[in-house]
Amino acid sequence: MKLAELEKKLLAAARNLPEDDRVPYGFEHRVMARLRERVAPEGWALWARWLWQAAVPCLALTVLLSALAVLSVDSTGVNNTSSLDEQFQNVVFAAIDYDSW
Repeated sequence: MKLAELEKKLLAAARNLPEDDRVPYGFEHRVMARLRERVAPEGWALWARWLWQAAVPCLALTVLLSALAVLSVDSTGVNNTSSLDEQFQNVVFAAIDYDSW
């Protein structure tokens, strides 16, 4: 017998059954027992799991950026780029026109 024919016969037989409005004995107890078995995830536990999963990429990024910072220093111990205070001063004073003073 083919599967499609079997499915049609089973559905036809199920449709011919009379409707029953009664609830099986102990149905509500079985449902409540299943609901109690299921543990709902707590908000803090969910946050903790997400933060632990995010710790690995953050650690990898920290190691990568630290390695880049170490490699950007030349043999004299001075950074190849200008220092941060010089860069900040250049940005702040870039808008001032000294010729008009």
